[in-house]
Amino acid sequence: MKDLLILGAGTAGTMIANKLRKKLAKDQWRITIVDRDDRHHYQPGYLFLPFGTYTEKQVVRSRHTFLPDGVDFVIAEVDKIEPEANKVALTDGRELGYDYLVIASGTSPRPDQTPGMSDGTEWRKSIFDFYTLEGAKALAEALNKFDHGRFVVHVTEMPIKCPVAPLEFLFLAEAWLRERGIRDRVELTYVTPLPGAFTKPAASQHLGSIIDERKIHLETDFMIESIDNEKKALVSFDEREVPFDLLVTIPLNMGAEFVARSKMGDDLNYVPVDKHTMQSKKYANVFAVGDAGDLPASKAGSVAHFAVDIFTDNFMELIEGRPMTEQFDGHANCFIESGDKKGLLIDFNYDTEPLPGKFPFPKVGPMDLLKETRANHLGKLAFRHIYWNVLLPGRPMGIPTHMSMAGKVPLTTTTENQE
Repeated sequence: MKDLLILGAGTAGTMIANKLRKKLAKDQWRITIVDRDDRHHYQPGYLFLPFGTYTEKQVVRSRHTFLPDGVDFVIAEVDKIEPEANKVALTDGRELGYDYLVIASGTSPRPDQTPGMSDGTEWRKSIFDFYTLEGAKALAEALNKFDHGRFVVHVTEMPIKCPVAPLEFLFLAEAWLRERGIRDRVELTYVTPLPGAFTKPAASQHLGSIIDERKIHLETDFMIESIDNEKKALVSFDEREVPFDLLVTIPLNMGAEFVARSKMGDDLNYVPVDKHTMQSKKYANVFAVGDAGDLPASKAGSVAHFAVDIFTDNFMELIEGRPMTEQFDGHANCFIESGDKKGLLIDFNYDTEPLPGKFPFPKVGPMDLLKETRANHLGKLAFRHIYWNVLLPGRPMGIPTHMSMAGKVPLTTTTENQE
């Protein structure tokens, strides 16, 4: 009997368990998945909690619900991995051996890494996050009390989970302020470490134009040093200050601490992997899938989805003694809420930035790329149902794993990046 051990029962880990349980013979392979609790969070739903669109019950379900028969679910904290011994130590003293290991432990916000963020007097008073369930719920209460002043949305550093989410929150907040009739009493500012609104130039230009149209101040290249709780201001390393009355911040995102304790990660606790196969650069029987690896791609659910498709096909080739032939291209597609019940859609990969056009079918769509439409907004809302009922169980999504140029309109110049 061989052992496949998966650390993390989030999006990537759950999909892998579902897909490989169907492919691996039960009398030959034992599949075990480990996570700290039995609560699976639909993290894209956090965005909507502060505005009352979703409730907690709509974004949290039991992990057990989505794991197939024949998969052992261990609820425990991971202490560390001992890759030379092919085993994982849990904090309760148990040890789990493996023949193959998948690290799918994701990434998490770390407000403790920025002086004055969570260790000052203003945390969850005037400083909030929405990348956690608790943060999103606390922010909902704060928004209901806010009626004027300096409203700042801030990104600490890249990479972060769902890199479009801060912009989505910004646009939803701006529309929400207009709906309440208090937009003219609020100075809205977006603070980012990037030179523009987003990481991809074409999308950054388009999203930047929305920021300009809505009279939102954009503070770029802002590398935060600390938050001054007494002044209620963000402070950068070049000594710029951005004052706030209400701050919504996206803290530094980091991989799991057990990766650091295992000496298997980089400075942010992400596991160095081959960007096309997700295989560890150091250990041939270890993979990091989803947000846990150092892929030069967005840390988003769509990336996890497409990467899992590649990984499972490659894994079957690997255990049969054949070369892994599938190559992940960094494919990502993301709905971007823009407020007023409209949204955008972007589709890109390692080498091709977001382009205008139709998706997923050429000429037909029904989704428009890089264009605000109601259909894209409805697609964003519909995805919650797809996530619970199609994506997590590992059912076919009907979208090509590799990015397709079908339906896209090439720009006159393209940006090659992340080589």
